[in-house]
Amino acid sequence: MFQLKNVTRQFGKKIAVNSVTFNIPQGQMVGIIGRSGAGKSTLLRMINRLNDVSSGSIHFGDLEVSSLRGAALRNWQRDCAMIFQQFNLVPRLDVLTNVLLGRLNHRSTVLSILNMFTREERIMAIGALERLGIEQTALQPAGTLSGGQQQRVAIARALMQQPKMLLADEPIASLDPLNAKIVMDALRDINERDGITVVTNLHTLDTARNYCERIIGMAHGQVVFDGQPQDLTSAAVAEIYGSGAELDESMTSTSINIPAAQDNTKSAGVKPLALAGL
Repeated sequence: MFQLKNVTRQFGKKIAVNSVTFNIPQGQMVGIIGRSGAGKSTLLRMINRLNDVSSGSIHFGDLEVSSLRGAALRNWQRDCAMIFQQFNLVPRLDVLTNVLLGRLNHRSTVLSILNMFTREERIMAIGALERLGIEQTALQPAGTLSGGQQQRVAIARALMQQPKMLLADEPIASLDPLNAKIVMDALRDINERDGITVVTNLHTLDTARNYCERIIGMAHGQVVFDGQPQDLTSAAVAEIYGSGAELDESMTSTSINIPAAQDNTKSAGVKPLALAGL
């Protein structure tokens, strides 16, 4: 069980997150929605401990996440993987090495400095890329990939951490509808197949409805809605986005009605392990 208890984050006089309390059972897929500046990203960054809490506490089981320091904090950031809107890859490094970087918190400092990865880790990385359907890009510089492909590389890197919880901060905000669907399908597959808790900030209501079993709505740093997709009524949407908000959900829809696209970057006849030199 993951718990936030009266969590507040203040930047100077501005309160970004205000006394937020909720529990998330293991294995749930949760979407957080709200206007820009509602506190969604700050909330995720506190969960991952990229930002400290100003007051309140965060717990994962018996572990008090909000008080962790040093090695214990690094272990939590390994167990609580985070995916960012802007991918946070190293563009000049090949895709395989970017994915392998997800193993750094599992390794000794010396091996990390020498950039030495085992055969087992390389096989694991290729497996993660295969799962995301981009194993053919393993030896390409990450910066040459499309936005959708780069986000899938970021997800593969997160899988390499073998996390207990996966956070995604606006993972589809910069993607076209087809790539947005591919990324969201991947997150749902991780949640359902691996039983990993997934918490994602989303800017499209239809995506939250279609992919998340639970939706949390934020406004002015506070939780103003917490329920199932079918409970997200027009009145609830108005409270989240403002009483004067007239939202046409189709304007930001990620729904598509075409068959799954073929990936044109597929390297015919080349085996994934051969790409990795294995």
